[in-house]
Amino acid sequence: MAAASEGGRRRRQQQRLRVFFLPFFARGHLIPMTDLACHMAAARPANVEATMVVTPANAAPIAATVARAAASGHAVRVLRYPFPDVGLGPGVECLGAAAAEDTWRVYRAVDLSRTAHESLLLEHRPDAVVADVAFWWATGIAADLGVPRLTFHPVGIFPQLVLNSLVAACSSIVYPGGPPLQVPLPGGKDHEQIAIPVAELPDFLVRDDDHLAANWGRIKASQLAGFGVVVNTFADLERPYHADLDARRAYLLRELALGLETSNHPFLWVLGQCQDSSFFPDQDWEERVSGRGMVLRGWAPQLEVLAHPSVGAFLTHCGWNSVLEAASAGVPVLTWPLVFEQFINERLVADVASFGSRVWGGGKRGVREEDAETVPAEAIARAVAGFMEDGGGERRREKARELALRASAAVGENGSSWRDIRRLIDDLMEARASSGVPCDQERQ
Repeated sequence: MAAASEGGRRRRQQQRLRVFFLPFFARGHLIPMTDLACHMAAARPANVEATMVVTPANAAPIAATVARAAASGHAVRVLRYPFPDVGLGPGVECLGAAAAEDTWRVYRAVDLSRTAHESLLLEHRPDAVVADVAFWWATGIAADLGVPRLTFHPVGIFPQLVLNSLVAACSSIVYPGGPPLQVPLPGGKDHEQIAIPVAELPDFLVRDDDHLAANWGRIKASQLAGFGVVVNTFADLERPYHADLDARRAYLLRELALGLETSNHPFLWVLGQCQDSSFFPDQDWEERVSGRGMVLRGWAPQLEVLAHPSVGAFLTHCGWNSVLEAASAGVPVLTWPLVFEQFINERLVADVASFGSRVWGGGKRGVREEDAETVPAEAIARAVAGFMEDGGGERRREKARELALRASAAVGENGSSWRDIRRLIDDLMEARASSGVPCDQERQ
């Protein structure tokens, strides 16, 4: 028996490490997790086979990325499972495609995915599982299989730590109204505290019926019990906060149209999937800005746009992917947060890393429509013009250029991210080799 087990371990060392990736139903989670899968397969082509486990409609946005990886000889595959029946229309399987009043159905689908995940993982028996933070049950399933589970976080360390502090302080939240919450800055660096108005808090902190509110304790416990955490960031953007991460291992729009027009600067405005002109102040607006402004309806290659030398600034809602892409491209940002942790990300961008400025600091802001005022066109025009003219944003631009150099170094050979991907693969292969489960038994 000892000889058979040793032979099984040797055979497993010669086989590719099969890693299954389970993303949450949102492009901001799906796309960076696919990038991670492709990077892992590319880092060790002979050793890693990556499988994206997605619902049918969520396979389409990643198809081109997976095809490019496969064409390069990297083992990246897609495994589909049915999206749970939660009353959404055909093909509506992510937050971006669901109407605002139906977003709760997407979170309901998260809970209903547990059975499908368990069935797939037990059937295919991968060597490791990288599951989105929302899928807390994956830790238990992986433990039953005797394989590592890694938690994937699509947002950075700074917003995660601030959210932890906010959860700890939530018993003192007075809603609506009340003074801003004062929470410690992660690691006690640069500023002792940051103030966050109640209106800017994510919904799960003030609503008992929210998916995250109901599952926060399970999510944190499963993260701590798992093999480690993969964070979508690069070291020099958030280096002071790395040691504080809880893990075993760490790896509006009409006024906007008027403001852009009044700023008298060239612009590209991406409207996403919206095909109508309801965001424009009048039917002649596009004609008035033609030659200076471009409106794009649909998907935009944001990385390629940000890399273009004519881009002087990026007005963003401060989604974490956009923060990372701007920093990596060396483009300073104008911040306009809308929901969830974006108001926290704004503080990293504008106050800590200092490569951005707020579009508007006056009036009422908040994640809920009833709490927020409309950002006036004059404020947008003033922010854009002030940032672009007379060196108003030069200090931010210099900081952005510095971050871009560090981001490039991080993914270059022997950079921090380059090393972390390989360290992750090595750790997973070592865990497989030491598990003591014979290869043939594991594949049954």
